[in-house]
Amino acid sequence: MVNIVFIEPTGAKMPVNINEGWSLMQGATTGGVDGILGECGGSCACATCHCYVDESRLGELPEASESELEMLENVAAERRSNSRLACQIKAVNALDGLIVTLPDTQE
Repeated sequence: MVNIVFIEPTGAKMPVNINEGWSLMQGATTGGVDGILGECGGSCACATCHCYVDESRLGELPEASESELEMLENVAAERRSNSRLACQIKAVNALDGLIVTLPDTQE
């Protein structure tokens, strides 16, 4: 299990243990995190799992694919340099303790 700390739009911290290999979106929706919708089910087609990854750990993630970058053009909240789609980030042991902040809106 990989412990990821989600900071919900209200500011509440929600630690979630995610099965290794699952996406952060799968773990968040299964774990009851408010602020991740995942309307497309994780197929990188809706951008409703937009999140802000702790900038100090961005280098630990694989680079965003072209399709993810295109979807990030359509996010409802402000796009930032640390914006990613949670459906495109796999939980791996090296990411244990990662902090992911959720925007105030996904729609």
